[in-house]
Amino acid sequence: MSDTKVFIIGLDCVPPELVFDTWRADLPALSALMSGGAYGPLKSITPPITVPAWMSMMTSKDPGTLGFYGFRNRGSRDYRDHKVANSTWVHEDTVWDILSRDGRQVVVVGVPATYPPKPVNGSLVGCFLTPSVKQSQYTYPAGLKEEIAAVVGEYLVDVPDFRTEDKDYLLRQIYEMTDRRFELIDYLMDVKPWDFFMFVEMGTDRIHHGLWQCWDRTHHKFVPGNPYEDAIRQYYIHLDGLIGGLVEKLDDQTVVLVVSDHGIKKMDGGICFNEWLIREGYLTLKAPPRGIMPIEQAEVDWSRTVAWGDGGYYGRLFLNVRGREPEGIVEPEDVDRLKAELTVKLEALTGPDGRNIGTKVYRPEGVYRQVRNIAPDLIVYFGDLTWRSVGKVGFDSIYTFENDTGPDDANHAQYGMLIARDPRRPGAGLVEGMDILDVAPTVLATMGLPVPEDMQGRPLRLTALP
Repeated sequence: MSDTKVFIIGLDCVPPELVFDTWRADLPALSALMSGGAYGPLKSITPPITVPAWMSMMTSKDPGTLGFYGFRNRGSRDYRDHKVANSTWVHEDTVWDILSRDGRQVVVVGVPATYPPKPVNGSLVGCFLTPSVKQSQYTYPAGLKEEIAAVVGEYLVDVPDFRTEDKDYLLRQIYEMTDRRFELIDYLMDVKPWDFFMFVEMGTDRIHHGLWQCWDRTHHKFVPGNPYEDAIRQYYIHLDGLIGGLVEKLDDQTVVLVVSDHGIKKMDGGICFNEWLIREGYLTLKAPPRGIMPIEQAEVDWSRTVAWGDGGYYGRLFLNVRGREPEGIVEPEDVDRLKAELTVKLEALTGPDGRNIGTKVYRPEGVYRQVRNIAPDLIVYFGDLTWRSVGKVGFDSIYTFENDTGPDDANHAQYGMLIARDPRRPGAGLVEGMDILDVAPTVLATMGLPVPEDMQGRPLRLTALP
């Protein structure tokens, strides 16, 4: 049995360019890990969404194999049946499941889609999907909940309201959440035995979505000299200091990984997906909507509706197929033709200025090894993720520049990052071609365990060749 331990620092939504280039000189802890180790961009899943991205990373299985495609998923073929994916949706082995069975001791904190908690050989603290740290059982073992309260007081699994116009409140909450999380991590490192330790910090995601327009000079809402222009960089500096404190505690038998599940980019606006489908003749309402409302609340004439869309950072298009949906009208033999037709039209979408925005459309069966549960018929990256998908109806345009779920400045980008440092050997420096599905096999190989044949990634070579 290998005596190598692995310590994973997860930073949700961190793009490689900020850490590797823009702010590297301001981040001594992360810079030191890069200088002595390996680093590079990490290609995320399609779509690059927090849930399921972290589970894809830790199982080495794509969303089609996992069977969920975002936070919200169709729970059945009923038009209004939506379910939030959580740990009960995860039926594939995670790294910590495999390690637990091998007798290795694990500590897992805040990895998205770990609530409700499942048993491990060690300790597990649930993620931001936890409804309430006071009322929910969000730890394994159960008694760890009281232990956490005694150490940090009220533990924050997430920022209570990150889509807010009150940016001072947002910053206070982000710093408080981050500081309490690192206080807990520091404690668990000391008092719990572990061979594998992983945690995910959500503050990076929340500060990006809440304040991206304040620092990105290319953002259409950027105002020079605004009071939050330096807020994201200052948070990164604070976070780097906390990371440095943890890394200093590790021994020379511990390999450190710093990973993010996807990146971030400015959001130019929203495409009102269902408004577009209405105008193109694919979606029919029985009556005009009474103001702006979710498609689920609108009176859809399913007898005349070919397709409808769902909102979010990417668009999900569903066809109303006969024999599949309750009131389907699309003949099964017409599905491929309609997918091709809609792909051409969507990829030809222009912005308000008449220029093509660069939309990309994917078929689940073309990007996943298998397609489980109910996947979208088409996955749509409006403007290659520079525009979000807005699912509500009642707009007077197919374009909107206000987010329908609250203030949000940014969208997800396809590439996150990976930094790896083995203190016993020199790193490989800049590594290209890394994929999020490679992380789990890399961890297992590093710890001397065989990589299961059904994992879709491969172990990465992150140290210099002899």
